[in-house]
Amino acid sequence: MRKLALSDEILMQIEKPARYIGNELNSVIKDTSQIRFAMCFPDVYEIGMSHLGIQILYDMFNRREDTWCERVYSPWPDLHKIMKEQNIPLFGLESQEPIKDFDFVAMTLQYEMCYTNILQILDLAQIPLYAKERKNDDPIIIAGGPCTYNPEPIADFFDCFYIGEGETQYDAFLDLYKKMKEGNYSRQEFLHEAAKIEGIYVPSLYEVSYKEDGTIAAFTPKYDDIPTTIKKQVDMDLTGSVYPEKPIVPFIKATQDRIVLEIQRGCIRGCRFCQAGMIYRPNREKNVERLKELAQKMIASTGHEEISLSSLSSSDYSQLEELINFLIDECDKKNINISLPSLRIDAFSLDIMQKVQDIKKSSLTFAPEAGSQRLRNVINKGLTVEDILGGAGQAFEGGWNKVKLYFMLGLPTETEEDMRAIPELANQIAALYYDIVPKEKRNGKCQITISTSFFVPKPFTPFQWAPMIRPEEFVKRAYFVKDRFREEKNHKSLKFQYHEADITILEGLLARGDRKLCDVIYDVYRSGQIYDAWTEFFKKENWDNSMAKHGLDIDFYTYRDRNVDEILPWDFIDIGVTRGFLEREWENAQNEKVTPNCRQQCSGCGAARFGGGVCFENKN
Repeated sequence: MRKLALSDEILMQIEKPARYIGNELNSVIKDTSQIRFAMCFPDVYEIGMSHLGIQILYDMFNRREDTWCERVYSPWPDLHKIMKEQNIPLFGLESQEPIKDFDFVAMTLQYEMCYTNILQILDLAQIPLYAKERKNDDPIIIAGGPCTYNPEPIADFFDCFYIGEGETQYDAFLDLYKKMKEGNYSRQEFLHEAAKIEGIYVPSLYEVSYKEDGTIAAFTPKYDDIPTTIKKQVDMDLTGSVYPEKPIVPFIKATQDRIVLEIQRGCIRGCRFCQAGMIYRPNREKNVERLKELAQKMIASTGHEEISLSSLSSSDYSQLEELINFLIDECDKKNINISLPSLRIDAFSLDIMQKVQDIKKSSLTFAPEAGSQRLRNVINKGLTVEDILGGAGQAFEGGWNKVKLYFMLGLPTETEEDMRAIPELANQIAALYYDIVPKEKRNGKCQITISTSFFVPKPFTPFQWAPMIRPEEFVKRAYFVKDRFREEKNHKSLKFQYHEADITILEGLLARGDRKLCDVIYDVYRSGQIYDAWTEFFKKENWDNSMAKHGLDIDFYTYRDRNVDEILPWDFIDIGVTRGFLEREWENAQNEKVTPNCRQQCSGCGAARFGGGVCFENKN
């Protein structure tokens, strides 16, 4: 039996001790290994255990005989305090041993609000927070995930970043490490060689200079033998690549407590606000036979009572019907629920949902994102009011009476008329329910829940040059929409909610920032701040104070228009999608011009250079 890192006394004092004891079903225990690898998710266990990317990489690393990959999640504030007081170093769940003795500490960065938790993990692990302060025997600290498409605000804390999908280059990276470790090379020598591997970015080997106005003048490598641009890594053979057949089953309920079946990567749609739709291009599908095989194996190895399809837009998967029919047969026998997120609400999808969902309990989700057709054209959403009402009507006829609608406020070019269109559209949907469902067939009132988030312009989207609106303006717009809801005829069937403005502004700052923000994040962490993504822990004043201390102006990062000629902090990364395409799309947005999806017509975004996926579907 392994000795636990935390005593029984500590485990009895804290909330949910099962977060910290490891030994879950399908977790991997190895006797010894040449390479020790900690895979961290900088948020609480329940959220981290729901993340598919870590599950894939955990499985991939542990298939190597020379590597033992373990999991680490952010300790909750109650345990954080105890670990600091009692000097307990942060540990891997599998071995219960300190990660400061490992070879690598890796983090997946899924959202900007976890940045203070990066420092929490390093601090509790007793690893120097700044890369420049680490010695030869400290672990190599590496990060991947969508936030690394602008790594600059956290560049000083990491030795290197992996840009793109982990399946392609990690073997080369670990093989290089093993070889250089045996040759007794220094940390710096290893990082210099690693920087030559495509997709690996080592920030300490690059210099940034600034103009007087604070914008970037140049971004240059310090050595001639490392690349000037970092190329995103793409796995073009999803069917043949690794996928966990025995995912770990958590002891306590995770946020997504189910089997996850990834059916494709990328998206054909091209919404102009959506970072994922750009950075994960091109759209690639997994073979349906492989998916059937994986589903059977994961059902047998986990005991989960639900299976979910993972994709940015499941309706676009070309073999969806065959897969769903197979899953219905398979899951019915074993009383397993099927969850179908990210479906478009059309006749085909509704037909499927009727087969797999308890209509009385479930709600349907639409994401029009904008209330008016004009603004939907600006953001390239590709949905007409006829599409929305047609889908809702079919749903009501099918027995549903609960609908969720997602919108954004603060989108580029938004007017009062566009905002007014949100409650009007919601009211139209509610009216449709009362029109087409006879009284005797109604399952109570219809419930239309409208959620609005505030727009954040993300790197590598056509909106990356757009300004954000100020928090007081966000709140003003939310109240304007809220007041319009009260005026609608069917307001009793409508429920309106909106996100917090201050957190949104911070997300915008961290998403579009540069290296000057590293010290800001450091000071915020030193003030005692962690778990910024959690409303109850977020303290705006700590961020305001730190920005002021370092003489930085939030206006510069969030509220100003960017010129298309400006060098952006992330411009040294090549995602395949060209800057020229993003500029054209930015122009099309301002002209309210719609760009067809990838299956209708190729728009020449640049992703065809990867040599596969949707770009080549119709070519002989």
